[in-house]
Amino acid sequence: MTVRLRPGQRISEKEIAAALGISKTPVREALIRLDEVNLVRIVPQSGSYVTPICTVRYATACFIRLQLEIGAVRDAAARPDPRYRIGDLDEILARQAEALARQDAAAFRELDERLHRQLFVLSGHADAWATARRAQFDLNRVRLIRRRHRIVGGARVLGEHAAIVEAIRARDPQRAEGALRAHIGDPERKADALFTDERLRG
Repeated sequence: MTVRLRPGQRISEKEIAAALGISKTPVREALIRLDEVNLVRIVPQSGSYVTPICTVRYATACFIRLQLEIGAVRDAAARPDPRYRIGDLDEILARQAEALARQDAAAFRELDERLHRQLFVLSGHADAWATARRAQFDLNRVRLIRRRHRIVGGARVLGEHAAIVEAIRARDPQRAEGALRAHIGDPERKADALFTDERLRG
């Protein structure tokens, strides 16, 4: 996902097919699949459009992410078995700090996602990451639109990530949950603030 197309922007099957050197049939099939996950809206007799950001879907994505990750960090903090690898999180944190220092927004975002994925791995619920990922299309669109070429609040994010990791290292599930809640924030407040940003409007 690169968010090069704005919410509400019309999509030309012909232009995409020409750019890729393929027929319109696979393009149409791809748009149908994107329509199924609410990234594209197909309007009969009109065309296909990038779906506007929906506050309800966004709030739902935040809620699903919060609940799944709460379970992940609590279980990660409670696990005593030898497969427990806190060092993986330490390495990701160090690399994310390096990305922040050189203002590499793409690397910072990729490492952010890798850290959250690793929380599920350490919890013993690695497969649940796919569920969390599928639910976050609108959430990720908002993050990319707002932060595509720059890092916003990088030092704060690093500090919040470190707090989560330290709580897991201390084997303190309640503290880990609190650190995660502080990091993700209030889904309803985030949703209410969405349309103050003109870039998110269709």
